[in-house]
Amino acid sequence: MDSPEFLPVCRADMEKRGWDECDFVFVSGDAYVDHPSFAAALVCRLLEAEGFRAGIIAQPQTQPGQDASSGGPSPYAALGRPRLAFLVGAGNLDSMVAHYTAAKKLRSQDAYSPGGRAGLRPDRAVLKYVEGIRRAYKNIPVIIGGIEASLRRFAHYDYWSNTVRRSILLDSKADILVYGMGERAITEIARRLALGEPAESVRDARGTCVRGRECPAGALKLPGYDAVTGRAALSLKSYAEHFMIQKLNADPLSGRVLAEETGAGPAAPGRWVIQNPPALPLAQAELDRLYELPFTRRSHPMYDNAGGVPALKETAFSLVSSRGCFGGCSFCSIGFHQGRAVQSRSRESLVREAKALAESPGFKGYIHDTGGPTANFYGPACEKQKKGGFCAERECLYPLPCPRLKADHGPYLTTLAALRNAGANIKKVFIRSGIRFDFIELDRGRGGEFLQTLCRHHVSGQLKVAPEHVSASVLAAMGKGGDYEHFRNRFFDINKKLGLKQYLIPYFISGHPGCTLNEAVELALYLKKSGFIPDQAQDFYPTPGTLSTAMYHTGMDPRTGAAIHVPTEREKRLQRALLQFNRKENSKLVREALREAGLLRFLGELRPHRRA
Repeated sequence: MDSPEFLPVCRADMEKRGWDECDFVFVSGDAYVDHPSFAAALVCRLLEAEGFRAGIIAQPQTQPGQDASSGGPSPYAALGRPRLAFLVGAGNLDSMVAHYTAAKKLRSQDAYSPGGRAGLRPDRAVLKYVEGIRRAYKNIPVIIGGIEASLRRFAHYDYWSNTVRRSILLDSKADILVYGMGERAITEIARRLALGEPAESVRDARGTCVRGRECPAGALKLPGYDAVTGRAALSLKSYAEHFMIQKLNADPLSGRVLAEETGAGPAAPGRWVIQNPPALPLAQAELDRLYELPFTRRSHPMYDNAGGVPALKETAFSLVSSRGCFGGCSFCSIGFHQGRAVQSRSRESLVREAKALAESPGFKGYIHDTGGPTANFYGPACEKQKKGGFCAERECLYPLPCPRLKADHGPYLTTLAALRNAGANIKKVFIRSGIRFDFIELDRGRGGEFLQTLCRHHVSGQLKVAPEHVSASVLAAMGKGGDYEHFRNRFFDINKKLGLKQYLIPYFISGHPGCTLNEAVELALYLKKSGFIPDQAQDFYPTPGTLSTAMYHTGMDPRTGAAIHVPTEREKRLQRALLQFNRKENSKLVREALREAGLLRFLGELRPHRRA
């Protein structure tokens, strides 16, 4: 069988294939890596499998005045005018998150760009790319998607400008917005466009948002944009309500059509953003097919001189075993994007991919990861999730585990065993995706066996877990539970019995809504007692599409309407310093935090370590 070719990135590539035009051109904020972990490659390979011609323009560098119709060197003309539509995505990361830290400082590197070089995608990349396409080509359908568009589909708080911005569908003037995991939606749109249906008529596809001049009959109205933009108490309350309506209608089985009005009034006729119900998750056979499409699994050769694309190093020899997460963490957007219903690939598909990896150039015997958003969520949480849905009114694990939750690591254990025995070239199969330790504790049948197997076979010296905090009130705001200390003791006991020296790397968040200096000191004292001080402080980052961001903006918990403490920027600096109290450069901030909290008596315990 011939090795797969890269998708076209220029006219010469098209000519080699005998193409005079592409059906779709995907403009991406990431460098082109032909691997299923990269959105542009995944969508374009799917379109290719459906019989369409798809090409990729990766990280176009735009300049004012470029226009394909006037013969200018527009980067959007690299593949010519597509027959059906342009597709636009900012990349695997939100472009603002890719550029800025939680402290709004510019990052020095971008793992999704050649050589890790920063600055190769613009801020608010989706807006910039659509603008460039519209300037280059008139009357061409543009479809936006990916995480940047998906989480900005309605009015949303924007941390970087400290404002509530309009739907990105309106600001970009795109024709259709695909939200969530878009395979079903983009396939339906492609087929309808190919049959001659104009883009403006494709208004009912699941997993899409469209613009309208009126609210559809039967749609559930969100508070309008004008109602949620202010800082007054009523506006903040409306924003919280706005968020919860979205959250309660994220289930593919029960979610209603949602509609949000912007610019209502005599001087500005209302425009509506209309969200169709979420797309149904892919069935296992569909997921298997998707991940076994003919990817080259390499970054494009045009990046070789730059040293390739750093993000590929973590994924090149990894397996995606599942998607979706029912963990329900307040600060995570996966529930709004991938969804809460977990879909897993079949054991047979994963073994086939593992064998292919073992025969690929550069493989050294180690599969770096086998997981998804949460590795040990390998199947549906309950019978309802088997049908692709979930309970809109409650979480699976918070505040208490749902009685219908089925915690069973058996299928994952069987799959891991099959992967360990997939071939002589495979020395180790590691798990580096997040592990939910509370889910292990809930599995009374095989949880202990899973932890034993995890320690014996699948930890590469360090296991990453995310307790996030130790304060009960902060964990409640985060939607987190579980007894981390109990899990920690079990982990070390098992490794001691196995004669292994392995470590836990826990992640903790500072500055989350609900966390005062008192709770931050509580965490610092716990870190002191446990002997673990994180090398990197993880400060809360308010990004679109999360419950925690709604808390940060409104000062209330949208689930209850109760007021919640939101740390100021100064207080966030103090809390971040408390996470790393052992550093000499933080000593002044630690003393200031303890004094302000009235807890100076703990100064002796939180003094910086002396270095020889």
